[in-house]
Amino acid sequence: MKRIAILQSNYIPWKGYFDIINMVDEFILYDDMQYTKRDWRNRNKIMTQHGPLWLSIPVVSKGKFYQKINETMVADHNWIDCHWRSIQMNYAKARYFDYYQNRIKDIYKQCLKEDYLSQINYKFLTEICDILKIKTKITWSSDYHLVDGKTERLVGLVKEAEGDCYLSGPAAKDYIISEQFKEANIQLEWMDYSGYPEYSQLGPKFEHGVSVLDLIFNEGENARSFMKT
Repeated sequence: MKRIAILQSNYIPWKGYFDIINMVDEFILYDDMQYTKRDWRNRNKIMTQHGPLWLSIPVVSKGKFYQKINETMVADHNWIDCHWRSIQMNYAKARYFDYYQNRIKDIYKQCLKEDYLSQINYKFLTEICDILKIKTKITWSSDYHLVDGKTERLVGLVKEAEGDCYLSGPAAKDYIISEQFKEANIQLEWMDYSGYPEYSQLGPKFEHGVSVLDLIFNEGENARSFMKT
């Protein structure tokens, strides 16, 4: 059985995003979809001693109401130093920060040469997969032929990728027509994000929904012990 997952790219996502990558044989970045403001595409949270802090990448969106995620450009590169300073300041005392800081800092340096949000997200995604020893094949929806219809497009992508099982995030229950997967002989499974154990986190109150960097800096090579797989 070949299991497929299809998700839009996020900026340094939370641990659950990497769990769904690790649970499939091929992960398709769905960046042919319309860019949405105030979403996870260009921002995420880190933990501070006062609680979660948003880190947001400024993007060019004025007048571009229908641009796709992979067409979205960053407004400038000033955010790079700002984000790294925030990470450095808030995780300097984390147990494994010294061990991983150069790898993460190097990705930020690479982003100076990137103008597109999708490519920036991809750089962080692949590096963190390597840190977490996740070997899943990662492709782009633009590598495939896309058909019209929300569910039809997902079914088409899974079929073209020669998958026979689709693992979906729970939010898609609002629009996915499960019968179409059944008709295509594709098994439909739903990701369960509940039951995560807490780990040693810096901050006043434990938060699961922060960037996976929080888990990596605090737990290092033991990070996978606090994930699903």
